[in-house]
Amino acid sequence: MKLEGSALRLTIFVGDTDLWHHRPLYHEIVHRAHQAGLAGASVFRGMEGYGASNHIHTTRILSLSEDLPLAIIIVDTSDRIRAFLPQLDELVTEGLVIVDPVEVIRYVGRA
Repeated sequence: MKLEGSALRLTIFVGDTDLWHHRPLYHEIVHRAHQAGLAGASVFRGMEGYGASNHIHTTRILSLSEDLPLAIIIVDTSDRIRAFLPQLDELVTEGLVIVDPVEVIRYVGRA
């Protein structure tokens, strides 16, 4: 697959303890993105952060490292990202979803 030029970046912020039917939510999102044929998805674990609850979650030794922030990032064409958004309405009950325009310089999938 080759993707160059204008695209959309979909970033989904959730907690690492968020579940979907007893499985990690991030896993379900990545699995559905793969099923939808999106170009790729990556999950990044945050070391520290806070969200709507205003409670700081951290990996520091003296603090409990629970519900750390995760960011799932997916980049693809505008049409494909927008077609995927309704699935997030079903999956993400608490979190933040951001869609922003990006320019892809080069992406070539493996054969």
